[in-house]
Amino acid sequence: MERLIMLGTGNALVTRCYNTCFAIQDDDEYFLVDSGGGNGIMRQLQDADISMAQIHHIFLTHEHTDHLLGMIWMIRMIATKMRREQYEGNLRIYCHSALVETVRTIANLTLPKKFTRLLDHRIQFVPLHDGDTKHILDYDVTFFDILSTKAKQYGFTMLLKNGQKLTCAGDEPLNENCFGYAEGSDWLMHEAFCLYSQRDQYDPYEKHHSTVREACELAAYLNVPNLILYHTEDDNIERRKALYTAEGRLYYKGNLYVPDDLECIELDKEE
Repeated sequence: MERLIMLGTGNALVTRCYNTCFAIQDDDEYFLVDSGGGNGIMRQLQDADISMAQIHHIFLTHEHTDHLLGMIWMIRMIATKMRREQYEGNLRIYCHSALVETVRTIANLTLPKKFTRLLDHRIQFVPLHDGDTKHILDYDVTFFDILSTKAKQYGFTMLLKNGQKLTCAGDEPLNENCFGYAEGSDWLMHEAFCLYSQRDQYDPYEKHHSTVREACELAAYLNVPNLILYHTEDDNIERRKALYTAEGRLYYKGNLYVPDDLECIELDKEE
């Protein structure tokens, strides 16, 4: 079974959904991407019926609080399971090389030594450089610098078991210099801070984000058949799916997904 579980879909300031993070399921194991801004990650995993003992690979895209701080709780909880012999094997944390020391410093400042002594032992950092490919679960995952102007950030592309390609662009518009990584993708995960019609209300461009329109126009330009939108505002969460889908359909004719928190998207379907 290959599927994408959207644990959170919101931007940094949401209060009615969780910050953007997700897990890719490969049978009974999960590859976690980001962790949200706090201990809410534990509730999201619980509601998704994902045990931390099933997570041995975590990728952090960048240093912003809404992506990073849940990682400290993951370290604490997995270290607890390791100490109780409830966790087999090691945990590997993938992130760009400069972020390794940030995570290590916050962990050392906030967690007891009984947990942090497992860092670099059973909890291992895997520093990434632009273009690195790592074998994670049953996938070859290639990480790339998204060329952010705010904070160094990596996205990734991976080949699924059915031969399809999935690309995650991070939480900024996909830079044209990174189009080569997304080329030939069957799935594109892209942020959409708000509706284009509400751009004056939310000022997405000031924050280096895009709207539904730009994300959909990009996917159409790249001929991507499946587009997943995330990292949004949540002021009208009850109608978000309908509103974003309606605007997106004006610019993109492929399969458009606007998931809610905890929604699952099947990735192993054939074209």
